[in-house]
Amino acid sequence: MSAEATSAKGGPASAGTPALKASLRRAERKKRRGAFLLTLPLLLFITVMFLIPLLGMFWLSVANTTMTSYMPQTVKELSTWDGKDLPPEAAYAAVASDLKVAFKNHTFGRVAKRLNEESPGAFGLINKTTFRTARLRTPPASWKDEFVKIDKTWGEKPIWTLLKRESSVITSDFYVAAIDMQYSPEGKLERVPAYARIYIPLFIRTAWMSALITFLTLLLGYPLAYWISRLPEAKANLMMIAVLLPFWTSLLVRITAWIVLLQSHGVINSILVGSGAVADTARPQLINNSLGTVIVMTQVLLPFMVLPLYSVMKSIPDSYVRAAISMGAHPWRAFWRVFAPLTASGVGAGVLLVFILSIGYYITPELVGGQNGQFISNRIAYNVQQSLNWGLAAALGTILTAVTLILFLLYGYITGNRKVSIT
Repeated sequence: MSAEATSAKGGPASAGTPALKASLRRAERKKRRGAFLLTLPLLLFITVMFLIPLLGMFWLSVANTTMTSYMPQTVKELSTWDGKDLPPEAAYAAVASDLKVAFKNHTFGRVAKRLNEESPGAFGLINKTTFRTARLRTPPASWKDEFVKIDKTWGEKPIWTLLKRESSVITSDFYVAAIDMQYSPEGKLERVPAYARIYIPLFIRTAWMSALITFLTLLLGYPLAYWISRLPEAKANLMMIAVLLPFWTSLLVRITAWIVLLQSHGVINSILVGSGAVADTARPQLINNSLGTVIVMTQVLLPFMVLPLYSVMKSIPDSYVRAAISMGAHPWRAFWRVFAPLTASGVGAGVLLVFILSIGYYITPELVGGQNGQFISNRIAYNVQQSLNWGLAAALGTILTAVTLILFLLYGYITGNRKVSIT
């Protein structure tokens, strides 16, 4: 073979030539394109079912299109109002014109509802003003005098301050309400009265109860995962089936079983009374409170702690602990100094997974939590299904999502993403 045909090391002369490099790059691009196409269905699913609804929730939490859609002339007139004195006559006429159109289109209720969310009593004011204005055959000499005649509130600044604040397409009102704040009649931020503070106490309750549930699942799940990981493979597989067995049963059925066990005349209380441990008139309240929520959610979420722990523990050889014992360490010392630190990634993953699941749980607190055992998710559901304040529900959901994301990023920062292991 000629020198031109072979390299100094015996390889082809064309090795390393631009043509070969281009061919390798094309092959690599083709490989990456194939990998991307394989993951494309999953990416589309995540985008359609998760990212788009998430962005929609965020937009709903700041969107405020009611006034611009149904009271456009009012918005236009108030855009130049300085807020120092009552607005001019043109603003009153604009409100009257918009309410007449809204009455004709049957949309004034939406305006009334939106304003009432920020100022209780505005619903009745808008409805009364709309019906009275619709009855007028000819415009009055002064819309301001007519409005004050309908309700003296129109002669005061707070209602106009509210209308101007709600004229913006983007609003922070829902987030203000979500942290138990409100606007004063002068338009300044202030805390709501103590008796009306709902959401901050609910966030705090959700956080500490979720932390307690996470701790209990770790306390119960760690020794269970360790025991299973040290069993022979056949027995370990059987025990893992037992751990996963609750997933084969409807969550509603499991919660109903717990209700039967924990209610005042349920199985547990009947055993306590029958054994003489407690008097019949002193049955402990185990359900419809925070205790019931903690008990049931600990059982429901326990597998989510066991799985990552077992995955990590299974990969740790027994020889590590035996080596420590052979060098004179007590078995307990060998366990805590050798084995336990190696399970830190599993502990972190389990804690993160259970805590995130806990703070967003809905069905269990709803069924067994009563008034004192409900989470912020239950209040979100209330705003969606009953009060129909979707903006406030979206703001609460966005805050909860942000907290979850911060926790995940904080965990990744502390541990270094290499240690995050769910399976």
